[in-house]
Amino acid sequence: MRRSSVGRHRRAFAPPTFLGFKPRVVEPERDGGAHALGRRDELILRCAGEGIYGVDREGITTFVNPAGAAMVGYRPEELMGKLSHVLIHHSFADGEHYEHTRCPIYAAFKDGAVHTVRDEVFWRKDGTSFPVEYVSTPIRGDEGELIGAVVTFRDVTERHEREAALREALAEVERLKEKLQEENEYLRDEISGHALSNMIGDSASLGRAKHRVEQVAPTDATVLILGETGVGKELFARAIHDLSGRREHALIKLNCAALPSTLIESELFGHEKGSFTGATTRRKGRFELADGGTIFLDEVGELPLELQAKLLRVLQEGELERLGGAETISVDVRVVAATNRDLAAMVRAGEFRDDLYYRLNVFPIDVPPLRERTDDIPALTEHFVQRLSSRLGKVLGDVSPACMEALVRYPWPGNIRELENVIERAAILAVDQTLPVSDALDARPAEVGGEAETGSRTLEEVERRHIQSVLEHTSWRIEGDKGAARILDLHPNTLRSRMKKLGIRRDAT
Repeated sequence: MRRSSVGRHRRAFAPPTFLGFKPRVVEPERDGGAHALGRRDELILRCAGEGIYGVDREGITTFVNPAGAAMVGYRPEELMGKLSHVLIHHSFADGEHYEHTRCPIYAAFKDGAVHTVRDEVFWRKDGTSFPVEYVSTPIRGDEGELIGAVVTFRDVTERHEREAALREALAEVERLKEKLQEENEYLRDEISGHALSNMIGDSASLGRAKHRVEQVAPTDATVLILGETGVGKELFARAIHDLSGRREHALIKLNCAALPSTLIESELFGHEKGSFTGATTRRKGRFELADGGTIFLDEVGELPLELQAKLLRVLQEGELERLGGAETISVDVRVVAATNRDLAAMVRAGEFRDDLYYRLNVFPIDVPPLRERTDDIPALTEHFVQRLSSRLGKVLGDVSPACMEALVRYPWPGNIRELENVIERAAILAVDQTLPVSDALDARPAEVGGEAETGSRTLEEVERRHIQSVLEHTSWRIEGDKGAARILDLHPNTLRSRMKKLGIRRDAT
């Protein structure tokens, strides 16, 4: 009785046969929880989110969990007792037939090793495939013999899509990077090849100024560009930068006359958060932005005295402090300054620091005014006509000889900028290919007293009468869209400085 009772007990408590294998029967006297353990494991397998199935030594499916069956689009009973390889693993992603002898799943119960695969596909019942990664683990019997394998797999479609999107994004970044590099190389070649050739003209005076640029550009010497308003001082500064060893870095520009004195310090040297009303964030100044490159300080003569000492420190020591900050910041910047004022006279008048003047005036370059290079006026005019023709979408003809003679005889107090404005005005007025240059010149308030009278006066008299005429034309309004500064193409502060220098007052006759 005891023996048959035990036999019945064994059958009653035998663990369920899943995965197709009959596990070793555990005596209830030794382990009363064997039944519960088998049921718990089966529940875990059925609840698992990953696909799990078992095969015997012939590759026949002996178990599949619901998640695995759902992934391949079969019902569990459609897979049980079938060759899993034939149903779900028969081909590679490109459609090539996958021999079962090459299959890592089969290999697991041939060599007894765990096989992990990350780059294959399983096939669904509807004929579509999806990428999987799987692990094939060998199963051994009581005597250690290989009796099959358990396969755990997961659908990695989303991961592949993310990886593909990332590769595509990286490829786009690389493409844009290469494009930007090509454009930069093209622009550098264009600039380097035309840094001086952009200066239109072959006059001797322009040639001397170009030669000075070629001499100083390869060095790190501070350069002071001197010249009247409108002669193209910024073009010379760019040529110096582009022909220097700093051309791979930035050329940062600041017009010292274009900002109120209260903002120039912040623009030049930066500021810390909270250093003044409205300073909601830390901001780098132009000197920090130009580190490794060049800074171009236009109209440096307009720099307030209280800031000249800070500029001198940067020139002498290469150090600065942001507004409201205590940290000393080192910068490596080449300084190119420009002015239309007589800095030496300003030093004598106490309006400009003599030590700063000497620091800036290491290598002066005088840019000739247009009246001293009249031979260049025809080439400049042709250049402006071609550029305006493209910009305005007009077919513009050549300037007549009579008009060209008038352009050459005109004193051009506004220099090249004024010439460009006259040509643009003529291009706008043109109703056919003929450029009415004479009308454009006659429309300028500067034409007072006719050409004969103009030719008999000194340059200073011409400039004084020219500015005074414009001021009278605007009812002595300096700023604004209809102000004299806009007509003369000058900054209002520059115009006021010029008026002071020439003694122009509203009550002047």
